[in-house]
Amino acid sequence: MSVDVATIGAQKVKGIPNGESLELKSLWQDQNVLVIFFRRWGCMLCRLWAKELGEIAPVLKKHNIKLVGVGVEDAGSKEFVDGKYFDGELFYVEDLATYQKLGFKRFNTVSIVTSLFWKQSRDAIFKGRGMGLGGDLKGDWVQTGGALLVEKGGNVLKHFVQTGPGDHYSNQDILKTFGLEHEYNADTMANKKTEEKECTPDAKP
Repeated sequence: MSVDVATIGAQKVKGIPNGESLELKSLWQDQNVLVIFFRRWGCMLCRLWAKELGEIAPVLKKHNIKLVGVGVEDAGSKEFVDGKYFDGELFYVEDLATYQKLGFKRFNTVSIVTSLFWKQSRDAIFKGRGMGLGGDLKGDWVQTGGALLVEKGGNVLKHFVQTGPGDHYSNQDILKTFGLEHEYNADTMANKKTEEKECTPDAKP
């Protein structure tokens, strides 16, 4: 799916915790930006993605790339902030249509539970548990998210759409998209391939 950056850029978000409203295009007006559209602040798999991104946050900052997290609602955001899961600016959309315009699909109650049995979800759940990330039941359970990597001025480098709750655009791919693959160190990055083990998917999606 192609992205109409003008349409997406006109969508409004509110800052967390200050509630200040701004248009998304203001995020990439003056610098390159990585925007992660999270599913739910209390989702353990989202917290895992946020923590993984912390491993490359210093590299992004070094190269003047803004790191931004966006959610569908304010519910659960305080716990997300207090848990210090994300090393970037946080917002939530004023209208869920923003996620729809980006092609981020919604599951239903049955399909979201089923998706937790997919290998990508089981691997992420196992890793998140090992990191003690936890989760809660607040907010929208069935929405998926993704990411936008945008150059200064509005050229979209990558539009990533989650196939399921455990699907993350990897740190290595993010740096490669920005032409920074030489900055990737597999020995120190958090998003290394986890050992495949069976686990019961009860991670509060």
